[in-house]
Amino acid sequence: MSHLGRRIRVLVVDDSPVYRELLVYLLSCDSELEVIGTAGDGIEAIARVRRSRPDVVTMDIEMPRMDGLEATRIIMETLPTPIVIVSASASPGGVVATFQALEAGALAFLEKPRGLGDEAAKKLIETLKLMAEIKLVRRWARRCAAQRAAAGPADGAELAPPTVVPASVELVAIGASTGGPLVLQSILAGLPRDFPVPLLVVQHISPGFAAGFAEWLEQSSAFRVRLAAEGDSLRPGYCYLAPDGLQLGVEARQSYLPRIRLLAEPAENGHRPSVSYLFRSAVQALGSSMVGVLLSGMGKDGALELKRMKDTGAVTIAQSRESSVVAGMPGEAINLGGATYVLAPELIAPMLCRLAGKGNALPGPCPAPDKR
Repeated sequence: MSHLGRRIRVLVVDDSPVYRELLVYLLSCDSELEVIGTAGDGIEAIARVRRSRPDVVTMDIEMPRMDGLEATRIIMETLPTPIVIVSASASPGGVVATFQALEAGALAFLEKPRGLGDEAAKKLIETLKLMAEIKLVRRWARRCAAQRAAAGPADGAELAPPTVVPASVELVAIGASTGGPLVLQSILAGLPRDFPVPLLVVQHISPGFAAGFAEWLEQSSAFRVRLAAEGDSLRPGYCYLAPDGLQLGVEARQSYLPRIRLLAEPAENGHRPSVSYLFRSAVQALGSSMVGVLLSGMGKDGALELKRMKDTGAVTIAQSRESSVVAGMPGEAINLGGATYVLAPELIAPMLCRLAGKGNALPGPCPAPDKR
């Protein structure tokens, strides 16, 4: 059992009394979780966090008096506590606010479960247990990386010249899960608009959030971000995100530009879209003329395929364990020997620039963690 033998103490925040009752019931069915209170809006949530000191908070976004975004900001600035956003995706504004809550310090977001035994309920329980163990200093490190990348790379940091440089790079394929959105944002913010290579991304994400995720990434990074569509040509300087419910792949070259394939193939590692499917398809289409990147996430999706990608001669990057919210996916790739480079988030964009021939821009040093 987690937390030195005691149950994980959870605060449930949602403006709907009916839904609060459902969440309390779902979480109470797990012997490792203890719901220590509920709140109906952000103001009440802040007061309960200060009074009860929960191990982890489930936070709704759209609430009266104070929404979940503002409550998350205040909690993280005054009494940092692991926060998991649990939100419906019906409102476009709510979707954008969900990703803004990640910027404010929330560790993960999930769709609202519908009942006991629902896949979303299982995912929520698993995520709460994992997030309750996160050391919140990581949140400040991620915020630093995102702010620095948004300001543009600066000179003077230590990034060794690439020891392995591909003859050509036609694609950057990126896989991520829990903890990945903010890192992906920092990577895109650190790449120039004229980056000469397309990016293809599988981010494990709750159904209904993909379009809002693409919008948030484009607004917060100024990089061109699109949901992938069947038959799209992979154009330099664009980032294509996998849509819900389909495997994302690359068509074998039949023309000047590779094309996107979206297929209703079976799930892999429990996911559709799957990082493993993307990496395998990209290697089959482009061989070693690509870079694979595996970011923070639960499980092993993409790890073995990153190793196989490296074995073909492609350059591979895994996010460092210490910088990952959840080190499962990149950690497994590192264990397998699948990473050409193991990098913190703020070094990934500069490395991609070097590998793609966009110069030697380097990030600046990270300030000390905020200890308020």
